[in-house]
Amino acid sequence: MTEPTQSNSATAQPEAMTWDSKSRRVVMLYVPLACFVLILLFPFYWMTVTAFKPNAELYDYNTYNPFWIGSPTLDHIYHLLFNTAYPRWLMTTMGVAVASTFISLLASTLAAYAIQRLRFQGSQYVGLGIYLAYLVPPSILFIPLATIVYQLGLFDTPFALILTFPTFLIPFCTWLLIGYFKSIPYELEECALIDGATRLQILRRITLPLAVPGLISAGIFSFTLSWNEFIYSLAFIQSSEKKTVPVAILTELVTGDVYQWGALMAGSLLGSLPVAIFYSFFVDYYVSSLTGAVKE
Repeated sequence: MTEPTQSNSATAQPEAMTWDSKSRRVVMLYVPLACFVLILLFPFYWMTVTAFKPNAELYDYNTYNPFWIGSPTLDHIYHLLFNTAYPRWLMTTMGVAVASTFISLLASTLAAYAIQRLRFQGSQYVGLGIYLAYLVPPSILFIPLATIVYQLGLFDTPFALILTFPTFLIPFCTWLLIGYFKSIPYELEECALIDGATRLQILRRITLPLAVPGLISAGIFSFTLSWNEFIYSLAFIQSSEKKTVPVAILTELVTGDVYQWGALMAGSLLGSLPVAIFYSFFVDYYVSSLTGAVKE
């Protein structure tokens, strides 16, 4: 009688242990992850629901469910695209973001390579100083920058944003690329120097191809910040048709105390799509730049 009891207890113990490990994994991993994803995606869900809701459902939560759409409509998107200057705002934002990203990547690549590879005296302090410049709040920098923009005659033009955005993009991108260039074996460049290659040839043919994940990571960072920037865009652009999307949807779709919630959420939703598409194309390079670089 004792032998079956012992065998049953022996088989029940691994099952209990397996169940405990599974339940612990669910509680410690999947539940917090689900809460995080829910909190992260809920604003996008709310924007989508509000953008396709008719006004009757937007302002009558006693009759209609606030988290669902009873009768979807495209009126808000139609109003945004054909009754406002939203397409032009979108094109202006895209042009400013692409140009600022290109200028920032070009300058930060040259600066990071010079600081990390040329190894001149005080290069570490120069790199630290560049990163500390990133920590200066834009709300302080835009005051002297406004004076420069006025003196150059660039006020109320997209060029004012293209030239001022790199002031906060270049420092961080330089610091990011310094760390990535550091992970690339220096022996590759030494062999090229022995063969008679110049520094520019080494940078173009050896270092940059190996640093593509880091460049894409810096590019994603620059493009996202340029796309979502608000303070400089609000201070340097006054004409309605020249505004960027973050500023325009707030200043042009709000009249006094009247908020066009459907158009506001439609503009926010359409304005977030280019960034999401940009991330989806280069997410593999972005992850690889965060997890590691070239192995020796």
